[in-house]
Amino acid sequence: MTNHLVLITVVCYLVSFGGYTAFLATARRAFGRLGTWMLITGLACHYWALIERSRSSHTVPYDDLYGSLSLFAWLLAATYLGLQLFHRNRSVGAFVLPFVIAVFALAQGPPAASPTPPPAQGPLLALHITLNVLGYAAFALSFVLSGIYLVQNRLLRNRRLGSMVWRFPALETLEKMSRSSVIVGLVSLSVGIAFGLLWVNRIFGRYWNGDPKEIITLVILAVYAGYLWLGRTGSWRGARASALCVFNFIFVLFSYSIVNLYLSSFHRYF
Repeated sequence: MTNHLVLITVVCYLVSFGGYTAFLATARRAFGRLGTWMLITGLACHYWALIERSRSSHTVPYDDLYGSLSLFAWLLAATYLGLQLFHRNRSVGAFVLPFVIAVFALAQGPPAASPTPPPAQGPLLALHITLNVLGYAAFALSFVLSGIYLVQNRLLRNRRLGSMVWRFPALETLEKMSRSSVIVGLVSLSVGIAFGLLWVNRIFGRYWNGDPKEIITLVILAVYAGYLWLGRTGSWRGARASALCVFNFIFVLFSYSIVNLYLSSFHRYF
């Protein structure tokens, strides 16, 4: 059952990518609607694939690296869909879906062999992990949007204007979408951290352990809060703010990979 759900999810995401790409190339609304509806269908199938993965391994779907990556891909797609509906713009779907498909493909490994040992379980921990991964997914989306901003800004400055460039969102819209994504990430990560501190205190009797994951997470909050603050000033708006947002994603990648795998003592894949 899980394999069928994975296959259907991949097909839905690929068709969604095709729809968004055709919309960008032709500006026909039918292609844009196709991309959106196939993305919604893919999200539904992806969700059930996560549930089936959890049932087959008798544990949460993010208990191993593959499950964590799959949850990341699902939240990335869901965050983009929410941002698209909020800003009413489908022009960047063709650039977001390749990241969703790539991460989802990387996530197709065997589920965890054994359930998560106590005390690493419970709704408080589940909320902590889900919100943290949502924050990372939102920052990944802001990275993509800021990258599009920088490329489009360079093309406009060099007057290398193709027909597809005119169908991109305006630079101001891209900046607003990136800022919205960062706000989602900051709120999610802040609430996720709060749940994590409560969980740590319940288990160990203290709120802070000095774990490298805790430190790098505070750094991530600081650099993205700095992006929002600097982006409001005249000298940092536009390309500078977008370049800073792209640079900030290095900390997210470092946290999600090196810190989780090699430095943290009790954080594994989130």
